[in-house]
Amino acid sequence: MPLLEWSTALTLDHPQIDQTHIEFVELLGRTEAALNESPEAGLAAWLALEQHTLAHFGQEDRWMLAAGLAPDNCHIRQHAGVLAVMREVAVLAQQHGDHGPLRRILPELAAWFHAHVLSMDAALASHLEQVGFDPATQAQQGATA
Repeated sequence: MPLLEWSTALTLDHPQIDQTHIEFVELLGRTEAALNESPEAGLAAWLALEQHTLAHFGQEDRWMLAAGLAPDNCHIRQHAGVLAVMREVAVLAQQHGDHGPLRRILPELAAWFHAHVLSMDAALASHLEQVGFDPATQAQQGATA
């Protein structure tokens, strides 16, 4: 059984966020399965997850800023911290052949992501709705440029 499975409990009723989260959960599952094949396959899957997460967090960070949240908010800082850890895990595997951290981080990342979605991302989706933020135009409805 995968560490994390997509379920309606993780749905935030924000199509763009939900789709990105579905992709994250799928890539996390692929990484878990690939690690069971070989360290090399696990690392390749991890790098794909890392690239997706960089884009995923970048998108959310841009939305937060465009929707009027402070640039030094705890959500953005949490994204930066997770990305730093993900990068370090990749470096340890790539440059030092140490795949232990990669194996150990997956359950922690799954648990963190579940909690993050239900707290910080739920608050973000609510804020975007409240201010009328349109992800397609990257602007609040009724706001002037």
